[in-house]
Amino acid sequence: MAFIGVGSNLGRQQDNCLMGIAALTSDGRSRLLNQSRMYRTEPVDYLDQDWFVNCAVQIETRLDAFELLTELQAIQRKAGRIQDAIRFGPRILDMDILFFDAAVIDHPHLMLPHPRMHLRRFVLKPLCDIDPDVRHPILDQTVQQLLNNLEDAGQGIVELS
Repeated sequence: MAFIGVGSNLGRQQDNCLMGIAALTSDGRSRLLNQSRMYRTEPVDYLDQDWFVNCAVQIETRLDAFELLTELQAIQRKAGRIQDAIRFGPRILDMDILFFDAAVIDHPHLMLPHPRMHLRRFVLKPLCDIDPDVRHPILDQTVQQLLNNLEDAGQGIVELS
């Protein structure tokens, strides 16, 4: 089981996110178990850009973590994402593995759990929609605890209707 963060701040943002989720489950190797609400979220780190639309999904997958990463990268490229000119900058589609079971992986191409997720309201809030009790395997806190302890500064988030 895996949790995936999904976001976009270019073009038709909600449609981009929904297309990415549909593409992830289209070949039958991964099955959607749950999806969070969608949120409009303030950019973090690189601030000179439009707000994002973000959500999270929980999937069951036959892929291992590295195969899933390759699949997400292919979906992003197919959506039109090119090599990011600006780190944390604008993107048509961003899909990140947040958790893969309780795996802890430290590899040059994949770090799990996602190394900055505990600092990101746009990740934690959607995760809490799905399962507030999922536990971070390194920090030994639930995502709800991580969200509750997050500082408010500069991380605006608004639920979309």
